[in-house]
Amino acid sequence: MKKILLIEDDTIMRENTAEILELASYEVTTAANGKAGCSAAREFKPDLIICDIMMPELDGYGVLHVLSKDPKTASVPFIFLTAKAEKSEVRKGMQLGADDYLTKPFEDTELLNAVELRLKKVEAIKKEYSRDLKGLNLFLDEAGGVEELQTLSKNRPVSKYKKKEVLFHVGDTPHYVYFLNQGSVKSFKIHDDGKEFITNVYKSGEFFGHVPLFEGTPYTDSALVIEESEIFKIPKEDFLALVYKNRDVAQKFIKLLSNQVEDQEKQLLRLAYDTVRKRTAEALLQLVKGAGKTSIKVTRDDLADMVGTATETVIRCLAEFKEDGFIEVHGREILVLDQKALGRVQ
Repeated sequence: MKKILLIEDDTIMRENTAEILELASYEVTTAANGKAGCSAAREFKPDLIICDIMMPELDGYGVLHVLSKDPKTASVPFIFLTAKAEKSEVRKGMQLGADDYLTKPFEDTELLNAVELRLKKVEAIKKEYSRDLKGLNLFLDEAGGVEELQTLSKNRPVSKYKKKEVLFHVGDTPHYVYFLNQGSVKSFKIHDDGKEFITNVYKSGEFFGHVPLFEGTPYTDSALVIEESEIFKIPKEDFLALVYKNRDVAQKFIKLLSNQVEDQEKQLLRLAYDTVRKRTAEALLQLVKGAGKTSIKVTRDDLADMVGTATETVIRCLAEFKEDGFIEVHGREILVLDQKALGRVQ
């Protein structure tokens, strides 16, 4: 049963609205003013909040402002109730982050339709998107429901890049957000002594290049294609419009990135605690997954950078894997024969 918090200072309006929602099988908690509503939101943990604008102690705008600053309530959909049909009132609420509004008095069906629509959109946000071009297209198509953003969901060509092609350099101004559909891309920095330090290795289904775009700063590292790759480039202007003009879309994108951040954290933990042998095996599996095939071409230096060890150590691990029958080595080409066995390496 979905939970709804109703914040309304008018007793008759509050009781009537709550009754309508309860008859529609929603679990309802009410609050008579804005301050009580903020406390109830934290305790009740509603799936949706309906809030009057004009209230004593703390008005609806204040409630929305307070709850939007709290990570526990920031993503809860918010519907304003207003006795005024003035555009300025509606516009102010929407600019603050409200998802919808109802003008009092309203019909029962208006209320229930608005509630159902917002809850359906929340479910859509929770939907998992496959981490490939199909999943990206689905995300963009659903995000394209906003009229100004519909063009972003059309004519999305995928660019193909050869090995060692540079996507951007340190100091370049960001113009795109990149989505890696297939292949592998590394980001890296060059130390003063000329040595290369890999900051990340991106695999299929991951976004990259978005952080400096959000911050409005130049790239702090460079990006180089490790294996032949397919990359979709989202123009800066379209991407920022996509994220900033629609809260639902922003939440979907954050969800897409959340798994990626978790993967990167695990990668750092592996680098800190796993054996070199295990890290080498996982690097090979990562390259295989990114390439979409069991045969990969990678220099021993690049592989060593991914693993975080000396080139000689990686060469020794590869020799052991070859002797164990996990891989075959033909010059720079590595053929992975037994992915399950590599996954069990300790």
